[in-house]
Amino acid sequence: MITPSPRPWVRAGAMIVALAATLSGCGGSTPPTATLSPSDTQALYIRENRASGIPHRFGDTDPHDWGQVSPARYPVHGLDAARYQGMIDWHAARGAGIRFGYLKATEGGDHIDPAFAQNAAGARAAGVPVGAYHFYYFCRPASEQAAWFIANVPKRRGDLPPILDMEWNHLSPTCRIRPPAEQVRANIREFSRIVERHYGTAPVIYTTPEFYARNDLGSLRGSEFWLRSVTAHPSERYLDERWSFWQYTGTGLVPGVRGPVDLNAFAGSEANWQAWLAARSQG
Repeated sequence: MITPSPRPWVRAGAMIVALAATLSGCGGSTPPTATLSPSDTQALYIRENRASGIPHRFGDTDPHDWGQVSPARYPVHGLDAARYQGMIDWHAARGAGIRFGYLKATEGGDHIDPAFAQNAAGARAAGVPVGAYHFYYFCRPASEQAAWFIANVPKRRGDLPPILDMEWNHLSPTCRIRPPAEQVRANIREFSRIVERHYGTAPVIYTTPEFYARNDLGSLRGSEFWLRSVTAHPSERYLDERWSFWQYTGTGLVPGVRGPVDLNAFAGSEANWQAWLAARSQG
């Protein structure tokens, strides 16, 4: 869930200006660029980045040809974000079909995402179920990281269960170690045990294909997974693994969100989603 920065959105400005000018010059209904509101500019950009296989009100700056098994086959979609997306207009996102939001809250044992509190409050106000995720840091004990997450993410009735984000971060300037697989799995169990005891619901484990395989996460019986797979259905990347969430792109576009954002699908039907919320939301 290393969320992309909004810079591609900024770089697209020249394209939007040119397109708007062309449409205006051709007698189209688009107003001159100088009068385009931010929401109009965003809507234009999303229209120019429509992608097959995902819900029609979203876009994708780097789409994949999904073929027969596409994300659009799933009825419930959501996003995950961090400070890079700034403040999200959750009412606009909900109107476009966003049904849930996960936000980065903490990393390691001393980092807080500065956008978490305000974006979480905005999601709740808009009626979008919201949850927090912790980005794991391999140079700090699991117990300290769990305590840091608990200290900074209030327990709130109705919020989604926590997410433990487990992936390699080769860009870290302070910690690039890759512990043995047995230690990684022990870290997951310890963090999960502490967090579940506090929130009354176990965290979902987010991971990537390479991390999953390298650390044999399939042996974590009873764990619930959020799987990243941006070029194939999860069944092709994680053989025989069950999942609740599928992150299908990191370059999605959604009304109300500044710049590219991760998009995700829930595994089941609308009825399955409601049942999952009832069973897994914080009590």
